[in-house]
Amino acid sequence: MLTEKISHALALAVEAHDGQKRKGTQIPYIAHPMGVASIALDHGADEDQAMAALLHDAVEDGGPHFAKRIREQFGDRVADIVEGCTDGVPDANGKKEAWKTRKDRYISHLKNASNDVLLVSGADKLHNARAIVEDLLTIGPAVFDRFSASQEQTIWYYETLASVFSVRGAPTAKALADTVLRMKQLSS
Repeated sequence: MLTEKISHALALAVEAHDGQKRKGTQIPYIAHPMGVASIALDHGADEDQAMAALLHDAVEDGGPHFAKRIREQFGDRVADIVEGCTDGVPDANGKKEAWKTRKDRYISHLKNASNDVLLVSGADKLHNARAIVEDLLTIGPAVFDRFSASQEQTIWYYETLASVFSVRGAPTAKALADTVLRMKQLSS
């Protein structure tokens, strides 16, 4: 059962992503955390997991000060899930570590991550992969121009994620694997 706490998590996510858009689109960024929360709930998330899904990018995209606010407002479990879904926080100049370094570390982290993190991260990656497939259907391979990684790197990342989620038995594993297969088919 969801309580009024979910609306507070959504409000904080809206604040963290204020003015942001999805890469290469005019879609307000908040649509992504909302989609991730929906997928997480579809795969059995409880309220803490759903709140973490709404907030999963708040620290990464809104800034490190959101980590403390999340912990204070929503507790350790939600904050720990958000932390476990964060693959890099920008430095004082707004720069993150190199893409491959961050992705390798994140994949390694998922191999031992909690079931809470697997559910929310899997929902995140599934939402992103579905968005790529949608864009492949409408604009074709130009979708990959939006990313700092190449088409080959992006597909490698999602295939590797799908494999890790499958090995770990994550709730979204099958849906992600199917979506990544579709991504590969549409990319060739």
